[in-house]
Amino acid sequence: MALNFRFAVVSDLHIALPHTIWDHPSRFHLVEVSIPAFESVIEHLTQLNLDFLLLPGDLTQHGEPENHLWLQQRLSQLPFPVYVVPGNHDVPVLMADQLSIGVADFPHYYRKFGYDNPEQIYYTHQVLPGVRLIGLNSNFFDAEGKQLGRLDKQQLTWLENVLATATEELVLVMIHHNVVEHIPQQSRHPMGNRYMLQNAPKLLKLLRQYKVKLVFTGHLHVQDIACSDGVYDITTGSLVSYPHPYRVFEFRQDDYGREWLQVLSHRVESVPDFPDLQNLSKQWMGDRSLPFLMKFLTHPPLNLPSEQAQAIAPSLRDFWSKIADGDALFDYPQFPQNVRHYIQAYSAIARCGTPHFIDNNSTLLLEKMEESRSVE
Repeated sequence: MALNFRFAVVSDLHIALPHTIWDHPSRFHLVEVSIPAFESVIEHLTQLNLDFLLLPGDLTQHGEPENHLWLQQRLSQLPFPVYVVPGNHDVPVLMADQLSIGVADFPHYYRKFGYDNPEQIYYTHQVLPGVRLIGLNSNFFDAEGKQLGRLDKQQLTWLENVLATATEELVLVMIHHNVVEHIPQQSRHPMGNRYMLQNAPKLLKLLRQYKVKLVFTGHLHVQDIACSDGVYDITTGSLVSYPHPYRVFEFRQDDYGREWLQVLSHRVESVPDFPDLQNLSKQWMGDRSLPFLMKFLTHPPLNLPSEQAQAIAPSLRDFWSKIADGDALFDYPQFPQNVRHYIQAYSAIARCGTPHFIDNNSTLLLEKMEESRSVE
């Protein structure tokens, strides 16, 4: 029987109860709207007859136990199944401290949301007949206790065993860190590489071997769909960051056995105390963009002198908000040629040179594709 189901993805909630909010003057995202924005999304999703909901990490502001507890209780009230994985903000420390839970604590908070075995921080679950979800943990701590985006050997071995026994099922993978590049040369970019899974090539090799086509990620806070040799990495922007998006998907198989995925993106337009959330949030991001832009312009690959970067930066005030929005087109003919061409590379342009708008609303035919750069 052909598969036909509907699900949603809401990413990087950064849930923060009002008394827990950290106030950083340079932060891009509006944690103040985390709870009302999530409530707005839930109000919409409960009307859609969803089969399930995916939350690909950064569920909380910074791993605070009471924020995890609030979310756990709220998710238990929803009329559809919910599945989660941890983001770097959810388990910022290996061992629990006065502020945050530890890595091993996370599954115990979310036993009803994928973690049937709370002693393991990754899982697999048959979400529908013929449909299997794999929830991975991309938070790795090195010998010095530094948090990295990486899958350890034990998890990779476990994953291969699961994939080997799921060859008759449609497999969906959810992981916080990106596995396909969403910005130019993301895996090598000094500002973009921390959002990538360090050993993404190993994961992608496994996924291709077992014909897994769909991966759902977060972390980067942008709307983007990227494909590498048949594997789609669909990353969803943050609910607390412009444009406050979430997605609804329709998967179907047609009479010829072809698989289609319809992508519909929505955004939270307003919440109490923020009636014009979209404009305020975009302005908020622009007002705090200068330090980011200076680093972007003066670091590789551009390496501009500080004086030149300071002259260019004001024109790029809305650069990141446009990327976050998805389907962006950039051209600054007044810039030096090297800068102009580099910024253009962030545009949603297909290999043939024409605009290719798939990041927000599109229907994807899930066929094997040659390796390609992302289309923002």
